[in-house]
Amino acid sequence: MEAERQVFLASAGLKTAYTPRSTSFCAQAMLSGEILEVRDASKDPRFADFALVKGEAHVRFYAGAPLISAEGAALGALCAFDTEPRPEGLTPVQREGLLVLADAVKRRLLAHRSANKANAELRISAQRLQFMLDSVPDIAWSAAPGPVFDFFNARFGETTGAPPPQTIEGWRDVIHPEDFDASAVRFREALLAPQPFEDEWRLRQADGGYRWVLSRAVPSSDDPLTARWFGTLTDIDEGRRVREEREMLAGELAHRIKNIFTVVIGLISLNARGDAAREAFAAILADNIRALSRAQEYALEMNRIAADDLAGLIEMLMEPYRVQGTKSVRIAGDAVEFGPRAATPLALVFHELATNSAKYGALSVSQGTVTIAIERRGDEAVITWQERGGPEAKAPETEGFGSRLVTFAIARQLAGRMTHNWEREGLRTVIELPLEQLMV
Repeated sequence: MEAERQVFLASAGLKTAYTPRSTSFCAQAMLSGEILEVRDASKDPRFADFALVKGEAHVRFYAGAPLISAEGAALGALCAFDTEPRPEGLTPVQREGLLVLADAVKRRLLAHRSANKANAELRISAQRLQFMLDSVPDIAWSAAPGPVFDFFNARFGETTGAPPPQTIEGWRDVIHPEDFDASAVRFREALLAPQPFEDEWRLRQADGGYRWVLSRAVPSSDDPLTARWFGTLTDIDEGRRVREEREMLAGELAHRIKNIFTVVIGLISLNARGDAAREAFAAILADNIRALSRAQEYALEMNRIAADDLAGLIEMLMEPYRVQGTKSVRIAGDAVEFGPRAATPLALVFHELATNSAKYGALSVSQGTVTIAIERRGDEAVITWQERGGPEAKAPETEGFGSRLVTFAIARQLAGRMTHNWEREGLRTVIELPLEQLMV
């Protein structure tokens, strides 16, 4: 029932699609709140002049059940017409059947309304999502199994000036020729797993130039036959160029510092010639400077290599003391990160321990071993140096230059503690360092 007319949404045996609301049987039925029966409309003053009664439709009998919404709003009616009067009216069974059918219609109308509401909400949600995806600075895409790329946000066209690709091979038009083949292989491997994909390559811009992007994609499930894929392209061109410049500068700096260390060692050796005491001291000092050189090189490389933890530094420092073909040095334990400033004092400590072991301890014999265990205990890193298989450990009678240097490095530069235990099976040294101090 509309404002000015009555519309028959579905009907059988009636040719009329609508009638004016003012001459509508259903307008009366829907307001009555119960079944309306008109047994002979031609004799009912309310309806006798209606077009449906006087006209070709020749309506005489009418029975209509009102359709009332759950909120109490009158929506219309479900009705039955006849061209013959029915003085006896509806039977109880017919009345019950009409009410049952009316309830079915109301449920249908409710379902239709709910579906319309849900579709409207979905459209609004889709519009919001589309707006959000088109507003982000990244390129976003999705792909159906295959893969068939079926969605790109507006940023793709704005950035590349090219139509969106539908297949992997279609990406060849927008990926730098030097990058496409390798990246396509990695993406196909991710599709087979399936597993998250990440790569860096150059994306062609609308002006014909190229910019580096970070390409990421994730599957919707672990089934390669049904998984959809969702991905993004993030512009990293400026960051990558800055990183390349820093790596170049770091390499140049490392080379220059290494040359300085070499010159210093040469000057020490030159000025110590001809004096046995000076030569011995110069040899110790030169060894320490070489250890510092290795630590400094490691610190400069920390941002470019994966092993930036304490175990990685110790591995590098102990490499010259390993006996080929044996497990003379073992390093294990927890991962402990450290900052570049801690590399120098740590290098001094482990260089001194390794040098003394090579001269007097376990590393001075072929069967000797050194185990270095790293453990995180609360807010401290505890490093245990354990020698076995060498000569019986004995405490030195006097503290040498190297020992004083190590003590200074541990206490003053790293705010830590170091204790030596001269055990029969070998030296046991425990170093306790605050994690906060290591990260400085």
